[in-house]
This record gives sequence, structure tokens and C-alpha cells, in this order.
Amino acid sequence: MPRTPFDQWNDDEPCAEYLARQGVSRRQFLSLCGRIAAVLGCGGLVAGGRSEALAKEIAQRLAGATRPVVVWLQLQECTGCLESALRSGDRTLENLILSMVSLEYNELLMAPAGSRANEVLDNAIARPHLLVVNGSIPLRDKGVYCVIGGETAEEQLRRAAKNATAVLAVGACAHYGSVQAAAPNPTGAVGVEEIIRDRPVVNLAGCPPIGEVITATLLYYLVYGHTPPLDREGRPLFAYGQRIHDKCPRRAHYDAGQFVTDFDDESARRGYCLYKVGCKGPATFAPCPIIEWNQGSGSPIKAGHPCLGCTERDFFDRMSPFYERMPSLDVPGVGVELTANRIGAAVVGASLAGVAVHSAATVLRKRQSRKEQSEPLPLAVLGDEEASGDTSRESDR
Repeated sequence: MPRTPFDQWNDDEPCAEYLARQGVSRRQFLSLCGRIAAVLGCGGLVAGGRSEALAKEIAQRLAGATRPVVVWLQLQECTGCLESALRSGDRTLENLILSMVSLEYNELLMAPAGSRANEVLDNAIARPHLLVVNGSIPLRDKGVYCVIGGETAEEQLRRAAKNATAVLAVGACAHYGSVQAAAPNPTGAVGVEEIIRDRPVVNLAGCPPIGEVITATLLYYLVYGHTPPLDREGRPLFAYGQRIHDKCPRRAHYDAGQFVTDFDDESARRGYCLYKVGCKGPATFAPCPIIEWNQGSGSPIKAGHPCLGCTERDFFDRMSPFYERMPSLDVPGVGVELTANRIGAAVVGASLAGVAVHSAATVLRKRQSRKEQSEPLPLAVLGDEEASGDTSRESDR
């Protein structure tokens, strides 16, 4: 009987054998490893030829990896994060990887329901596993706002995390609570790391995160057996190590002081910087302009919409109003985002000052050279009495 692309990956079967059974060629496999290396290196952590070496290392490790036990919970959320992972493109290999790691338990994708689904979860969490969580955890009123199979979201999360080797908090809801946690936070929503404190928690920030970031993090764990290096917010450095502003396709317009002031003005049609219509890129750490969305076809800023800062904690409260300049307080960073006009003016002023200094220095050098050649040249700009004059006066003396 011919096998489907979503055959079971046997527990002790190496990944290379599993993919071969699905009809995946070596060339396709190496292509996947190359894409993984490119994503892992998008934050500037892989330099030069190291990307090719990383691809080879990933290929060697992934070929021998065995099937991980993965439990994927969906708590107080909208399913958007899993949809992002599943629908970011039509890359067969990435879908195969996701099929590997979502077969143990995921209530959105699995067929069992009710008591049978609870049994599947119980069996999965009894073994060491990687725990993936979408959604926030409501704590107010004893957690009644999200109850699954008779358990509150907090109870299910704590139980599922007991044997977890690591936890991936996928999306802004799992990161810190997202829209549910926005003021006045009626359900008392919190992120995963507020509940799970005795094991590693990786925050894949975003509303939703880019699908390739989710896949790459899962693959990193599959390849290396541990979570990737993290920033102080618990986010993978490979994806969240740089500001959107640093890699923005409109950055040149920001530096030139060319801003959109209305979404339908000529500046918008020319692709000028969106800072003045609310872009939060200078305060947002995310890979949107590097990896982009939908198989690298674009990003919000590239499409003409300002960044809302959805990878940053409490962005619903801190970054709103979304279509106005960023609030002047409580924004991390060195303040570039707070003083665009002032910075622009300072840059222009510094440039003009530099030109003036350079010009004066050039004149002085030329004057000195002419003195050495006994050819004095009075210049009014340097304080001489005459802007032009009779150079014979010195010789008359």
C-alpha cells in the first residue's frame, strides 16, 4: 500500500530514513537544511561562509535525529499562531516536519475528541517531551474563563509541563497574554513563563509569529536537543536579535528625513518611511524584513502598513494608538524612535559642520602650502583683511 506524506514517524527511526520513506530526495533534504541555516542566521549570528558550514552540520545532525515527543496545547487564544505555521507557504518538507511534531497531541489537528483526546494527552505527557503552548492562561476567578476537558488552562499547563524538557510559548498570548492581558485584563491573563518557572521557556513572540520562525525553532530543538540562545525576553536570538528599524527596506528614507504623513499622500506612493503614521519598527525586535511572510513575499512595512510592534511585551497598551507616533515614555532603546526630527536635524547639522570643518581644513592646508612656497594668499573667510589683494605688498616690505 503506498504511503502518504503524513506517515507515522517510528520512535527509533532516524529522520533521514523517515524522509526517504516519504519520497524526499537527498537534494530536497539538503535544500531544507540550507533554508534552516538561513533562518537561524538571519539575526546576524552566522557570518560569511559559516552559513554553509551550519547547513552541513544541521544535515548531519538532523539525519540521525529520532522522533521527538511533542505536546501542543492551545489555551486562551485564536488559533492564529498554528495557522501561521501551517499556512505560511506550501513547502512540503516544512509540512512534513510539522507532521512529525504535531502527531502526539494537538486538539486543532487531531481527530480524537472528548475522553479519547484526554487519553491521548495523558499518554503523551507521561514521557519526556517538548511542550508547545499557544494562548494565555487566565488566573482571575479561579481560571474559569478557559476550561478544557474539566481542567482550567493553568491546571492543564502545569500537568503537561511536569515531564517537559523545554516549553515553547508560541505567540504573543503565550508570551505575556497579548490582547487578553491588555488593560483592564478582565480574565487576569498571563503568559507561560509566569506559570512555568522550573524549566526553560522560549518565547516565540508575535501576533502571530512568522511560520518559519516557529518551524526553525522546532527544528533547532530537534537537531541540537536543546533550545536556541535567547535574549533577555526569552526570545530566540536568531529571530529577535535585531530591530526591524535596522533592516527596514525604508530605512534610507528615515535617514533622509522623508516621511509619510498621510496614507494616501505622494510620500506614501513613493515608499517613504512610515514612522510619522505610527510605525513601531524602531522599538521592535523581529525578523519581518529579513525572513518576511508567505514564503518571503513581503511584510507589513513592505506592503505600506506601519509595524504595530506585536513582538514586544504589552504592545496593545504600550504601542497604541497604533497610527500615531510612538508614545514618548516606556519605549526601550536608545531613543532614536522618540526624536526623529531632532535626530534628523542633528544629522544634517553635523553633516554641515563636518563640511565646514573639512573646507576650513582644506583652506588652511592650501594656505600653509602657499606660505611655504612664499605665495601668501589673504582670505576673508579666515580673518584676513582682504579677500583678494595685491600679493606684492609682502614683497614690498
